[in-house]
Amino acid sequence: MELREISDCCYYFCGAVNIGYIHKDGKGLLIDSGIDKGTAKKILNILKGYNLPIDYVFLTHAHTDHYGGASFLQKQQKVKLHAPRLEAAIMEHPILEPIYLWNGAMPIKQLRNKFLEGEPVIIDGFIHEGRHEVGPFRFEAVHLPGHSYSQMGIIIGEILYAADSYFGPKVLAKHKVPFIVDADATIHSLEKLQSLVFRGALPGHGDYEADISETIQANINCHTHIKQFLLNSIIMSPNGISMEVLLGKMFDYYGLKAREIGQWLLFRTSFTAYITSLIENGDIAISINGHTPWLKGESP
Repeated sequence: MELREISDCCYYFCGAVNIGYIHKDGKGLLIDSGIDKGTAKKILNILKGYNLPIDYVFLTHAHTDHYGGASFLQKQQKVKLHAPRLEAAIMEHPILEPIYLWNGAMPIKQLRNKFLEGEPVIIDGFIHEGRHEVGPFRFEAVHLPGHSYSQMGIIIGEILYAADSYFGPKVLAKHKVPFIVDADATIHSLEKLQSLVFRGALPGHGDYEADISETIQANINCHTHIKQFLLNSIIMSPNGISMEVLLGKMFDYYGLKAREIGQWLLFRTSFTAYITSLIENGDIAISINGHTPWLKGESP
């Protein structure tokens, strides 16, 4: 992890998960906090080496790799935490993520780990779409749902900190099927990014770029390709296909490998998000065949 400068006030910690940092009038604003206490300690040590403070933390969304270190910062540094309201509910009650991944039932022990259930925090202020002023920091919050339920990016100092609204090309190539909870909202957010004005943008996973147009298009292409593959697979099954069999086809086609149940559930959530889009847009219908959810293409 290293601190990289974008402009005279905008920085980021480069790593598997990028973490933003803004310095102004002797105050520091951190954008996300990393996955755990260890990451938060590294951030503090690096900033200490530059004699830079942390006073506020903006948490973009409630996935542990982005908010897991916030509890340590809140306890050790007495920082003020800000987040979107719906995402805040999960950060304050982190068991909710394992619950929704486990179909709403109380989750099994294998899901209650630092990758899916972070340390709980107390959110001091809620961020909604629009202009905000937190201490000396003035920024525009941009609602970018899809990857999570109510994810928020911010534009500050003409730099877009985009959270996980899009992924760098290398990240897309590695994961093939990105994690999402809403396919239509994901694509809408990507199209929204194309209309924003900024000098450069940083995704949660990937490289900082001045021009993200090609990267955004690559993300849109990724999601539309997955939706089309699933739709074609359903249409080519004239009598319909079970969701379980279709999920297996997606794993095989994209060469996905789940090493443990948590990873498999993340892929299944993305799969279900694409299926939801196809159902709600009238492309396919869902019913029960025997004891199994059954998908069939709608007649034109």
